[in-house]
Amino acid sequence: MAEAKKPAAKKAATKKTTKPAKEVSAVVPVVEEVIVIEEIVTEEVVTEEPKKAKAGKRSEKGLKEAEEKQEKEDRKAGLSDDEDKVVHVVQAPKARTHAERAGKKYREVYTLIEQEKEYTVAEAIELAIKTSPVKFDASVELHVRLGVDPRQADQNIRGMLVLPAGTGKKIRVAVFADVDDIAAAKKAGADIAGNEDFLAQLDKGVIDFDVLVATPQMMPKLGKYARALGPKGLMPNPKSGTVTKDVAKAVAEAKAGRVEFRVDSSGIVHLAAGKVSFGATKLAENISAVTKALKAAKPASVKGNYVKTFFITTSMGPSIRIAVNEI
Repeated sequence: MAEAKKPAAKKAATKKTTKPAKEVSAVVPVVEEVIVIEEIVTEEVVTEEPKKAKAGKRSEKGLKEAEEKQEKEDRKAGLSDDEDKVVHVVQAPKARTHAERAGKKYREVYTLIEQEKEYTVAEAIELAIKTSPVKFDASVELHVRLGVDPRQADQNIRGMLVLPAGTGKKIRVAVFADVDDIAAAKKAGADIAGNEDFLAQLDKGVIDFDVLVATPQMMPKLGKYARALGPKGLMPNPKSGTVTKDVAKAVAEAKAGRVEFRVDSSGIVHLAAGKVSFGATKLAENISAVTKALKAAKPASVKGNYVKTFFITTSMGPSIRIAVNEI
């Protein structure tokens, strides 16, 4: 009986041992399949070419431009490192001064002026007349830089004066006033004087005058013409003496040589003081009147030097520096 049971025991043992073996053998093929799939996926990812965009930096054109740009930078870097290649630096030409760029006549008279010297008024006038390079009767201009700040209301200098020797120009004066003042304006020498007929000319765009004088009562009617008269400096203004009840006096002053001055945004006053044909004496009288008017217009808030620089020049001639203490 014992011998008969031995084979059964062996058989049972065999069953116990073979079962785990089947489980192992069942697992192994799965692992192998997983490994094979991973390898295939990896190979596909590696071997697959990146897709190119239709436009933008990743497009074929964008990639080509990027390569060309990189090659250009590499060439520049190679050029800087190459000791055998010489880089020639071209210097920009030196800017020429106004005198060097001006005409022959200007350059000739320019040499008569000492640029670093400060002249007296009498010397500057004589030199300005001498250095006028044009054939016509040029204007004599004054350019005075003041130590003011035009952004401040009390330092925005503005004024008017009558030049003793006149301006050398024929001034056409128009007067817009009532019937009673029209006769007085014409008697004082006004070229144009009227009321409704004058407005009719403005409606047509006819502006054939240099100075316009109006009475305070008539100013509201000129309001709609401000856009046409204002940019030309013809709009009457009480500060310039062109809005007044005494139209006869305003006309007489305008004809005699009344001028208006005002600082620009950089604090400089530009003013014509006559003509070259006036001669030294008349020009000196006009310049003296201008300097007195500038002194009288000095604001109380200005400290330090009131006059910074003072130049005289003709219409197309070189400028001449005048000593500041001459004012």
